[in-house]
Amino acid sequence: MTDTPSPTPSASPPSWILCATPRTGSTLLCSLLESTGVAGHPQSWFRRQDMGRMAHEWGVTPSPDAQVPFAAYLEAANRAGRTANRVFAARIMWGTMDELTANLAEVYPEYAGDTAALLARSFGPVRFIHLQREDVVAQAASWMRAEQTQLWHYRRGEPVPLRATPRYHFGKLKDFVHTIDAHNAAWDAWFAKAGITPLRVCYETLDEDPAGTAADLLAALGITLPPGQSLESPTLRQADALNREWVARFHSDAAARTG
Repeated sequence: MTDTPSPTPSASPPSWILCATPRTGSTLLCSLLESTGVAGHPQSWFRRQDMGRMAHEWGVTPSPDAQVPFAAYLEAANRAGRTANRVFAARIMWGTMDELTANLAEVYPEYAGDTAALLARSFGPVRFIHLQREDVVAQAASWMRAEQTQLWHYRRGEPVPLRATPRYHFGKLKDFVHTIDAHNAAWDAWFAKAGITPLRVCYETLDEDPAGTAADLLAALGITLPPGQSLESPTLRQADALNREWVARFHSDAAARTG
């Protein structure tokens, strides 16, 4: 982890938002931090595909035109994402960011021109964690495979469901690489424009030492792990020989096309 300032003593630790792109280990990191019981409940609360289901579970009543009123949804998400010590946590992918800030600006229009202030008004004092993967091709291979199989993650002790056989495709994999590069650049530009220095976490470091990486983040956030509490996650690593084969094949194909 880099760009990590020393925690500032305060009456309570800050809330946090994990900023990422798909297939960077965000589910693993979120589950590790959630296992503490004191670091919020980090979920993709504002992923459009899930909001209707969660609104129903929370009893948020749709408007007459069947739309979920975002102000009520935001209030419910704030409750669901907090642990007893009032720490709120959420995971946001770049593809969700524009829609989220537009929705928040409708609730708090006076902050519409300042995204960082808008998020602080919505969730309280908040720190940002930027989770990124150094090997973008490996990330793209993982993303393409997950899209094909619809197997995004699985947990220890659960049987791995049978899925469609994934197929290598150079052009599609290249498109995923370009998307990841664009989203990473967008996050960096957003941080710079908002004057935010995020806590930076590398997937490769997380993969090598999951509990240690999560513990470092807790320290940076000023969150103390309760006595006897360990950092654990049921999320299992999915990458295997097929992923490595696709990565090697992509590099070979790319070299052949430029040679």
